Amino acid sequence: MFNRVILVGRLVRDPEYRSTPDGVTLARMTIAVDRVRSRDTGERQTDFIDLVAWRQQAEFAINYLKKGRLILVEGRLQVRDWLSPQGERRRAYEVVVDRLNGLDRPKEAVGTAEEEPTMPAVGAGAPARSPIPAAEPVPEMVADPFLGDEELPEEEEFDYDPFADTEEE
Repeated sequence: MFNRVILVGRLVRDPEYRSTPDGVTLARMTIAVDRVRSRDTGERQTDFIDLVAWRQQAEFAINYLKKGRLILVEGRLQVRDWLSPQGERRRAYEVVVDRLNGLDRPKEAVGTAEEEPTMPAVGAGAPARSPIPAAEPVPEMVADPFLGDEELPEEEEFDYDPFADTEEE
């Protein structure tokens, strides 16, 4: 048996923070996903899908994702049944998130690219982007098709041969 869901859509509202009595972080959110309703006219219909993220994925969602962000979700479909206070049977379908990625830039960072040149930070624990000091020359930038408009510095050429000092046997 196989239960795998992969979705790309926009967040309908900010992720909702919750915590279990044991202190486990939980985030609930909803994404809007378009689908073609009519092949002849190209008419689209929007589905609203509930997501549940736990622990690190929940913390990522709460800290970095906001309403309107385009996200990729990978997870499994889960069905919950319960009785309402009025005694009616209820059912909810939701995707339990295994992997969650933001696919676009946050709205706050859209206009800052032209104000100050930036380079990706290197190393663990470093901020995601750090400014280039004005005294250093800015390397020629090359656009990466996987990052969209975000630019990365061009790789430098190396004249170093790691096998030059080894002896042949």
